[in-house]
Amino acid sequence: MQLSGAQAMVQALEQAGVTTIFGYPGAAIAPFYDALVDSTIRHVLTRNEQGAAHAASGYARARQVTGVCVVTSGPGATNAITGIATAYMDSIPLVIISGQVTTDLIGSDSFQEVDITGATSPFTKHNYLVKSAQDLPRILKEAFYLASTGRPGPVLIDVPQDIQAAVFEYETPGAVDLPGYRLATKARPDLLLAVKTQLEQARAPIICAGGGVLSSDATQELLQLATSCQIPVVTTMMGISAIPFDHPLYLGTLGSHGVFAANYALNKADLVMLIGARVGNRAMGSAQEIARRAQIVHIDIDPAEIGKNIKPHTAIIADARSALADLLALAPRTDTSQWVATVTAIKATHHLPERPATASATIYPPTLMRILGELAGPDAIVTTEVGQNQIWTANHYPFRRPQTFITSGGMGTMGYGLPSSLGAKVGCPDRTVIAVSGDGSFQMSLQELGTVKQEKAAVKFVLLNNSRLGMVHEIQSIRYKRYSQVFLEENPDFEKLAEAYGFGYSKIHSNDQIAAAITVMLDTPGPYLLECQIDPHEPTLYPVHKEENR
Repeated sequence: MQLSGAQAMVQALEQAGVTTIFGYPGAAIAPFYDALVDSTIRHVLTRNEQGAAHAASGYARARQVTGVCVVTSGPGATNAITGIATAYMDSIPLVIISGQVTTDLIGSDSFQEVDITGATSPFTKHNYLVKSAQDLPRILKEAFYLASTGRPGPVLIDVPQDIQAAVFEYETPGAVDLPGYRLATKARPDLLLAVKTQLEQARAPIICAGGGVLSSDATQELLQLATSCQIPVVTTMMGISAIPFDHPLYLGTLGSHGVFAANYALNKADLVMLIGARVGNRAMGSAQEIARRAQIVHIDIDPAEIGKNIKPHTAIIADARSALADLLALAPRTDTSQWVATVTAIKATHHLPERPATASATIYPPTLMRILGELAGPDAIVTTEVGQNQIWTANHYPFRRPQTFITSGGMGTMGYGLPSSLGAKVGCPDRTVIAVSGDGSFQMSLQELGTVKQEKAAVKFVLLNNSRLGMVHEIQSIRYKRYSQVFLEENPDFEKLAEAYGFGYSKIHSNDQIAAAITVMLDTPGPYLLECQIDPHEPTLYPVHKEENR
């Protein structure tokens, strides 16, 4: 069968089960876009290539598939770099297809030429510069396999324009054969027995669940181990929703912006089980000090993470779900009653109190998050930007089910929440999707509201407006006692902005307005923007007296 390279690319996508892609066309990728016309694949035209990568990420996380975005050469490819790096840091499976100048022009600094494979090599699992059209079917099949297996991540395929136009005899590729790429999915029995012994000897163990628990679909095994052995659980930012927020053994999110009970348990534990967590500095700043005080068990599918930031006493390179299932079969017996009682009391003692629902000039974010979660229901998908909005959501929104929290963890990318909510809604049109944003980060990807409108994606936007770059403002108030370049007093009129796009809109400024406003937002068809007035001095690092921040 004679196909052009572009037609082969489309066919390979269809054979991979792809039904939706996100992208932005240009001359160097024009042959592919022409071939796409004859396909049933849905294309979502974003307003910027970074938005395409973030939307593909949100789609991938909401549907638990590999996301796909397509960009042109030069600035189209470089615009996508932040989205690619974000997916790499958070282990999100993406395939990125970029157009490239014709092969005879590569290296000549021709119009819109950029070495995108060189530029992205540090933060892709692998990338390809295609040199023959005949290689396209094999390369695309390999790319989806690499992106979705082992530790997931982004894979980039750079396709010159003449390769897309070349006609060749298409042959269906055989099984993927990648020498050197070997997946360690099963834990060694001797190491599992060592963990069993460590658990039985421990009197103050904790489980630290990271994003790997979610990507390996190990949440049920995590719950079973925690319950059967009575081990308290803390999560990293990426591990949020791996265990219901109201589970009696869940202590919350740890780290510099986590909660007291989680950090207390981490620092008092005699055994720390790290599962699918990379031990980032924001989550566990004094990792080596913790390793000196406690036994460390690290379970991760990526051998590069073992020993990188913390030296474990027992290291298991395996799929988290498989390893936990095998460990459960050994039925370790533990006596942690005193420890559980201690940390449960600590959690209750340091619980953040509600503020009265009286009329005032501003919204209390923890109350907003609690009511939002109660009214949206357990199946709602919540995306966030990065900053104070992310921390308030992470610490106070009542996540009850897995895969309902989508945020940028490792890269901390402002501008991620809006396009990722679009991707999540496109992927799960029957579910409620809520994007929580700060006024600063919301404006990082404001143009994607046009994509939301074009796709008729009924995303509900909750905008926390304090006219500040809130997190930097908070850091400056604590560390420097003065402010520099964090004021956004000339924000746009968000009501007129919503009106321009034809979205529903309302604004609230007191706690007693929250429940009614959220109910209207959720009941209104189509996209909706709920603007919430927040005190610029409201901290995320509770307990802190607001007066001390002024």
